[in-house]
This record gives sequence, structure tokens and C-alpha cells, in this order.
Amino acid sequence: MPQHTHVDRPVAVDVLMTGGTMPPREVPTAREARLGAELRKLRERAGKAAHEAAAHIGTDRAKMSNIESGRRGISEERIRRLAHFYLCDDEPLIDSLCAIAHEHRGKQWWERYRGVLPPGSLDVSELEHHAVRLSTVSMLLVPGLFQTPGYARAIFGSAIPRPRDAELDARVEHRVARSQIFQRPNPPPCEVIIHEAALRMRYGGRGVARAQLEHLLDVADWPSVTLRVIPFALEEVPGHGQSMLYAEGPVPQLDTVQLDTPFGGAFLHTEPELHKYRRLFGASSDLALGPEESRQLVRYIAREM
Repeated sequence: MPQHTHVDRPVAVDVLMTGGTMPPREVPTAREARLGAELRKLRERAGKAAHEAAAHIGTDRAKMSNIESGRRGISEERIRRLAHFYLCDDEPLIDSLCAIAHEHRGKQWWERYRGVLPPGSLDVSELEHHAVRLSTVSMLLVPGLFQTPGYARAIFGSAIPRPRDAELDARVEHRVARSQIFQRPNPPPCEVIIHEAALRMRYGGRGVARAQLEHLLDVADWPSVTLRVIPFALEEVPGHGQSMLYAEGPVPQLDTVQLDTPFGGAFLHTEPELHKYRRLFGASSDLALGPEESRQLVRYIAREM
């Protein structure tokens, strides 16, 4: 089963509550921003101006702008009033947006790292936690969800400039803790596609790399995980070698793609972007070996280490 990292009480918690006279959030989470973005999409699709929507729920245009940017919370009652105003009768979507509105910072394990790690790292944890299904393609690294402490330390420790020891420890601890989603009674199904290149990279040296491959073999036995490998023998590389995480939401409109780039993480959710990365995953899946063949290849590479 996944390696578990015990997480104590958060060391830094955003105590701002939604509504009332509290000031706008300085840095909304990706999920808070997503709620606002979806409300803006509904308004624009309905052809309504921001000041009209604000007047309908008894607020002003500035607060409406902050709601749609994720910098201010919104109640379930107001979401439903806006949906009615926008002539949106998609009840599953409305219910899902209301569920996001009920969430508050400070209640999940990753909050202990707020103010310690970059917000984008916490946003990935939140994305994985709420996903109903995960699909990932990784070309040069073992996906973060399945990294061992030694492997994660080697990856983070190779950054330029190298993180300070306290930050490095926090990054490793946080990354390993992400796998706890697979300890839940009903973990999200997760299909993992890794290129053979990632399996042969010796981050941290032979011993660390071998331990990581052995851990991947354990991961392949987890009930909700399907692990498949794209071998070097195939000359095609779909999507120019693009790695990505596709997280399915409770409704298709809330699907999200997360990308790691040299300039930080990116979260994509427009329909053209989602369509593009669904095609990328499909192309990668078509090329990958079956689960048993993939296990055999991982074992073979581990013995070579």
C-alpha cells in the first residue's frame, strides 16, 4: 500500500472566511479560482454583464469581480440564484459548484505547508484529493504521486539553486504524503503511463533508482492503479514528449489538466485544452504495453540497475 506520512496540525492556516466584511483573498487556490471561473463562464454564456449579476445577488461590481476571480467566497444560496438568473438548469454542475463553495481552507493535510511551499504544490494536492479519476503521462520522471522519499529528494535537491534543507525536507514530505489518496476506502482509479526513459534515469544513483522501480512494482499491485510503460522500441513519441496529469471532476465541466513546466505548474480547463489532452492520453495509451508486459519491463530494468 502507499507510503504514509503522518501530518500534524497545520503550521500555517488561512483563517479568512467567505462573505461578510472580510477582505479579498490575496492568493486564491486553484480550486477557489476555478469556482469563480465557472461562474464567469455561466454569466458570459448567458450574455449577462457583471453589474447585472452583482445587482441580482445584492452586491456590487467590485465584489462580483472578486467572486469571479476566486478572491472572495460565495454562498450556495447565491450560486443557485445566479444559476437561475443565467438560465442554467444543469443540476449536477450547480451542485458541484455549491460543494466547492462549502469548502474552507485549513481542514486538509496539505494546509500545514501553506506559507512553506509554493501555492502551486498545494493546488496539486487539492486537485488529486477531489478528483474522481486520474490519468497521467510521464516521460522523464516517475509521477510525483508514486515517488519514494529518496527519489523525491534527488529530484528536488538537483534544482538550481538548491533549496535550503528545511524547504527540501518539506517538499519531500509533502510529495510522499500525496499518495495517501490511495489509502481511502474508495480511492480514485488511476491510469499511469510512463515512458521507458523515465524508468532508466538514475536520479540519486543506482540504489535510489532501483528502490524507486521496486516501489513502482508495488504500485502496480494497488487495486485502483493501472501501470503501463511506453517502451523505447516504439519510435513514436506522442505530443512531443509532453507529460501531464488529467484529473476528472464530478462533472466533465470540472475536469482539469495539470502541467509541470520549467516556469512552474499550470492548470488548464478550457474545453479545447481538455480535448487536446484527452487525445494525448489516448495516443499514449494506444502505444503503451499492457499491465503485465509493463511489470516485466520494470523488473528487467530494476535488475539492470
